Amino acid sequence: MGDLRLDSLRKEFDRGDIVAVDDLDLHIEDGEFVTLVGPSGCGKTTTLRMIAGLETPTGGTIEIDGEDVTDTHAKHRDVAMVFQNYALYPHKTVMENMAFGLRMSTDLTKEERRERVSETAEMMGIEELLDDKPDELSGGQKQRVALGRAIVREPDVFLFDEPLSNLDAKLRTTMRTEIQRLQNELGITAVYVTHDQEEAMTMGDRIVILNHGDLQQVDEPTAVYRNPVNRFVGGFIGSPSMNFLDVTVSGAGVLDGVDDPFSYRLSDAKAAPLETDDRLTLGVRPEDVRPADPEDDHAVTATVEVVEPIGSDNYLHLDVADEFIARVPADVDPDPGDSITVAFDEDRLHLFDSATGEALTEPAEPAATV
Repeated sequence: MGDLRLDSLRKEFDRGDIVAVDDLDLHIEDGEFVTLVGPSGCGKTTTLRMIAGLETPTGGTIEIDGEDVTDTHAKHRDVAMVFQNYALYPHKTVMENMAFGLRMSTDLTKEERRERVSETAEMMGIEELLDDKPDELSGGQKQRVALGRAIVREPDVFLFDEPLSNLDAKLRTTMRTEIQRLQNELGITAVYVTHDQEEAMTMGDRIVILNHGDLQQVDEPTAVYRNPVNRFVGGFIGSPSMNFLDVTVSGAGVLDGVDDPFSYRLSDAKAAPLETDDRLTLGVRPEDVRPADPEDDHAVTATVEVVEPIGSDNYLHLDVADEFIARVPADVDPDPGDSITVAFDEDRLHLFDSATGEALTEPAEPAATV
């Protein structure tokens, strides 16, 4: 079984001058697939390496199935790790690469190891490659070998460190599906580190967002997307990113731009909890911006700067702020320089404290998923 618990996990470098992971609390249940995501330097790979036993925590504990493994050597933890660069031995065949971990960590005979590797290779669709060496393989085949090497050990916990980042876009999509299928089939706990928020959203049962070593939010992907707890999460999750405008509240329930010539009237219900002169950050996802009647009291008129066709939709870059994008149907196709009136889906507006970035309201209705 693979119940994993991190309690106040902390990692410092340079005698405490750098805090890579700051008192992280996280419980991952047996059989759960959890993705860790965040910008470069947020602490996600350091967290993974501590779970694997490749880094020693400065503080806190790591438990697997109730057993404290914080000080247990990596080779004695029942975990298997898949690396970004595959980490295959170039002088060994695929068979030897996949069997190596079994030889080092189990008492299986040579014949038993070969049998288990053969079964796993068949599951991975690489049985015909067992006599080949890594230099003879494509990137996708190497990744399958690396996955097979982890699977063959039958670990309690799978650890993935950006395993698909070296593959092209089409193969990444294929391998994402393959990893999810294998994890569902095997029912093994998986912790998957990625910098790609789309990958994190589509693969995880839950998504963990880190920033500067601090845990920002843990929840199901759609819940994080619909109700980000702060401005950072709102801006990091979703593509194109959420639009932000710094605003003040006037007595008439109008949001006026602080740095931009922007004015938007809220409905009475939406404005009721707000106080005059409050300074807020308004967050609007591009898909929650829609063309509106110029006579609409709850609308804003803007100039189209750039039109990006993406097939089913168009991305309209508007001069509402330094960077403001509306995602509209493909048949809404203005020319750059045209004037357009847009309104926001008010039930899906996000308001954040301008000082702390914390969310002030939860949208009443779910926003569209990415």
